[in-house]
Amino acid sequence: MSAETPIRSEFDPDQTSYRRSVQAGAIVTGSSQAVVALCQIVSVIVLSRLLSPSDFGIVAMSWPVIGLLSIFQDFGLTQATVQRPGITREDVNFLFWLNVGISGLVALAIFATAPLAAAFYSEPKIAALLMAMSCLVLIQGLGAQHTALLNRRMRFPALSAMEVAGALGGLATSVTWALLSPSYWALFGGSLVTVLLPVILAWTLSGWRPGLPRRAEGARALVNFGAGLTGFNLSNFVARNADNVLIGRFLGGAQLGLYDRAYKLMLMPLRQATNPLARVMVPTLARLSDEPARYRQAYLTVVPLLLIALVPGIAALIIVAPTFIPFLLGPEWQESALIFSALGFAGLLQPLNNPAGWLFISQGRSRDFMIWGVVTAITSVAAFVIGLPYGVYGVAVCYTISEYLRTPFLWWFIGRKGPVRVRDMLGAAAPTLIGAHLAIGGFFWFDPALPGNPIAQAAIAASLTYSVSILIALIFPSGRDAARNLLGMIPRRLQRKSS
Repeated sequence: MSAETPIRSEFDPDQTSYRRSVQAGAIVTGSSQAVVALCQIVSVIVLSRLLSPSDFGIVAMSWPVIGLLSIFQDFGLTQATVQRPGITREDVNFLFWLNVGISGLVALAIFATAPLAAAFYSEPKIAALLMAMSCLVLIQGLGAQHTALLNRRMRFPALSAMEVAGALGGLATSVTWALLSPSYWALFGGSLVTVLLPVILAWTLSGWRPGLPRRAEGARALVNFGAGLTGFNLSNFVARNADNVLIGRFLGGAQLGLYDRAYKLMLMPLRQATNPLARVMVPTLARLSDEPARYRQAYLTVVPLLLIALVPGIAALIIVAPTFIPFLLGPEWQESALIFSALGFAGLLQPLNNPAGWLFISQGRSRDFMIWGVVTAITSVAAFVIGLPYGVYGVAVCYTISEYLRTPFLWWFIGRKGPVRVRDMLGAAAPTLIGAHLAIGGFFWFDPALPGNPIAQAAIAASLTYSVSILIALIFPSGRDAARNLLGMIPRRLQRKSS
């Protein structure tokens, strides 16, 4: 056997259907994410009218505690299952029990620290909420390896079904609860169902059952890989949650509620597009790690499509935010509109920067991933502290500035190793990003001519931002390549009908 022959595992996908699995996975994942994003948008709109900003503020104060301790729950072990060549049944069994054990310890830690968090925020309601939310961590730990195996096997329809079931179930639960008893507990109820349903389905669909706990031969390598990812996750947690902690501590729950709604309405749907797509791309790129040309082509095919799909839409939302946000959420959320616009500029870079993790993980560069996470955490916290004296809008503006300053360094750092270089990403990303920024700048000249109806404004803004972005992109060779790839995804029978 050649030394370059990849090590096979019983948990690998069938190679004969490999290309078809990737294509189908992208379509299925994209469709499921449309449903999940719709659920999230409906949740934001409906629950914002049923609950008060302070209800959202209480939950937003609680999530940093859950998130911080939950980082250690996974310990990067699910990504180790997806990325490790030739993983064995003994390896997966070891990782399952390690996940469960760590999850149990984290749940106990959350329960024990709940009174301390309540004292920190001077909000007694947080203690009981955190104690209840500790069970979510244990439930997730029970399904982590089953979900990772489905991911490694590229069973994307199953993964999509799990996520859609959780989103729909969580939405129905939280809305029903809020109608019957409007309080922050409605948000907890939705979170519980969102976590529980996918775990039940993962056990049902994966077909794998754990054996008795025992150590695996490759345990040390698995844990070392996971430790690097955990270092990144810890740093990323600080970068993503320090703003909530600072705003909640110094500006209060109502201001945090306004910031939290704007943040979730802008950035969370972007994660819904990029994070689940990682389920397709990380195992795909990991299997191509010994073929640099195919690896680079796979990555540079997907990212421009992701950019052209998302970035012009974000640009349109930035433009219409002052009228569209109060229309969606109600007049009491008017202050969130400016925050939304400021965060929107950071959102323009998210479809480019979030997929960087696919490269770090699929190349086994967990230590580099951790280093970049530390850089992101330090610069983000500095931005939050600088912006805090200027209120929640100041925090949003300073965070966006830090995102623009970090982006060139991120791609320099990634491009030092591996098949994807800085010039590759510059050629892939520049056309769409230039087009979106030009569209935003041009719209400020035509703002007085826009109709007063928020829906009409949004439709006009979206049509123009997509038109301008696509036209600018077509000037560049990479933009024309992305257009050809997009047309290639349309079934031939539909192309014949339209011609």
